[in-house]
Amino acid sequence: MNLPEKYLNSMKDMLKDDFDDYLESFNDKRLYGLRVNNLKISTEDFLKISPFKLTPIPWIENGFYYEETDKPAKHPYYYAGLYYIQEPSAMTPANVLPIDEGDVVFDMCAAPGGKSTELAAKLNGTGLLITNDISNSRTKALLKNVEVSGVYNLCVLNEDPAKISGRFTEFFDKVLIDAPCSGEGMFRKDNKLIKAWEQSGPEVYSAIQKSIIIHGAKMLRPGGMMLYSTCTFSSLEDEESIKYLLDNCPDMKLVDIKPYEGFTKGFTDIDNDNKYNLDKCVRIFPHKMHGEGHFVALLKKDNPDDINNAHYTRGSFNTKIPDELKDFLANVSMDIDTKYINIRDNRVYYISRYMADEKGLRIIRNGLLLGELKKNRFEPSQALAMALTMRQYNNCINLSVDDERVVRYLKGETIDVDDFADSKGWALLCVDGYPLGWGKSNGSQLKNKYLAGWRWM
Repeated sequence: MNLPEKYLNSMKDMLKDDFDDYLESFNDKRLYGLRVNNLKISTEDFLKISPFKLTPIPWIENGFYYEETDKPAKHPYYYAGLYYIQEPSAMTPANVLPIDEGDVVFDMCAAPGGKSTELAAKLNGTGLLITNDISNSRTKALLKNVEVSGVYNLCVLNEDPAKISGRFTEFFDKVLIDAPCSGEGMFRKDNKLIKAWEQSGPEVYSAIQKSIIIHGAKMLRPGGMMLYSTCTFSSLEDEESIKYLLDNCPDMKLVDIKPYEGFTKGFTDIDNDNKYNLDKCVRIFPHKMHGEGHFVALLKKDNPDDINNAHYTRGSFNTKIPDELKDFLANVSMDIDTKYINIRDNRVYYISRYMADEKGLRIIRNGLLLGELKKNRFEPSQALAMALTMRQYNNCINLSVDDERVVRYLKGETIDVDDFADSKGWALLCVDGYPLGWGKSNGSQLKNKYLAGWRWM
């Protein structure tokens, strides 16, 4: 691999005697990982049905290495949102940030959504997750991934963090910043990043990181916690960013991260008097752990007066619920408080009571899209199908994973359902008890309503 000389020199200065071991790691076999989505299934239950050859990732409770030949993205369980495919080290930030049920959480640089889906799983349907990315094209992937994963207590934004921080000062219990970076830790995985590094190196990204980390601290409640991470090795983007934050936000302090074998402490070269405790940061190197390069720092905002502000709670919408929507919801046992249903342009949303006024922000999705009101009828959304469990809808067609109709359904085809003669009307098609999407049944055939953009290719 043609690594830039400037990069090699910086790594040699950083790693010293470990430099040769680091270079040797480029010859190692690439690692593949998936994380079980505990919002839909427990890790224990997933292992009972998993068709893959999995090996636990030691520091991620619900993370596993899989074999390249497994191809988990071509399996119905992937379409059911039972797991998320993610590089093993990239699972670390959302794993490390402690989330309590009921928290209001912000994922600042979230696309494509791997960290957001794990934060949502920890919330377990409680509280609120606001997930954001400044790139409009990347937020489309973000929205799809959180919806496939069954997340419904959410708002997806496409905004500059500076604008968000002005609206959400001291609003969040937890903030995750997986910052845009020069990507040095991913050179081994994707050598196309090397050319990008030569065009925009650590100096370019450092300025961006220093800006967004300050905005993150501004949005954090007293006593709240923030996780800063990158997938780069540069001290300029890692420890220097943390030092900049601590210099400018004296109410922020680094806290310990649970140690795991192979974790390397943050470098303290710029902390001569140990003022910053930079050794509390964690670095992941590919020659020390089975994963790509990563940097993680966990911080807490002081709460000197033991402030315990109540979460913002919005007023109800007082929306008149149309009869066709009432009729459909009568078949749904999911806990939906109709006071927080909002109808815009015939699209029906279920908004979190903890979501502040979003006017003036670029919204990709606020709340769960329940569906759309058409002439004298209601059509449920793909997002609603993924947010439900099979027990929460009274007309389900449950197929086994080896039934050829499952893949045919995912391809958008009409399927025969003679063996589900009582399934007339809107039916929720499931695989081994986990929803995939909607169909309209006449008792013998299921007209396919699976979202076209999500189909099996």
